Amino acid sequence: MRDVDWKISEIGPGQAEASAILREYMDEVASRYYGRPATRAEVDEALADEPSADLVAPTGAFLLAYRDGKPAGCVGVRMVEPGLSALTKVYIRPEHRGHGGGKLIVAAAEEAAKRLGSARMRLDTRDDLVEARALYAAMGYAEVEAFNDDRYAEHWFSKDLS
Repeated sequence: MRDVDWKISEIGPGQAEASAILREYMDEVASRYYGRPATRAEVDEALADEPSADLVAPTGAFLLAYRDGKPAGCVGVRMVEPGLSALTKVYIRPEHRGHGGGKLIVAAAEEAAKRLGSARMRLDTRDDLVEARALYAAMGYAEVEAFNDDRYAEHWFSKDLS
């Protein structure tokens, strides 16, 4: 396998490439949740329930990962309060998985969070997102007590960014 060129860029979540990959992300997590392909209406509802418009400075950041020049993944950072950020919308397209992109985008999100003034990053995830939980643990996130009552949250993680 040859080395692959990854590039990570901060873009607005409303741009066409960002909207397309956010729809793919939501389709995958909704389909996994339902145990069947999500309908277009279910994906639309999920996107409306979890908006991304605030993933821009100073309230957040949205990063798009490119692999060999093609959009391959995304990640969002949301400022929760001064010094505290949340990692969200971590996604690598299936054909790009297994090539180190997950670690790259999470590390890039941590750097973006620090630029926004965050000293600690937290996140929540579900039982069925096994690969995500493994990624977070490998990147130094520790499982912590629940910090929200999100209906989809089953695991909570936190990491000191200083």
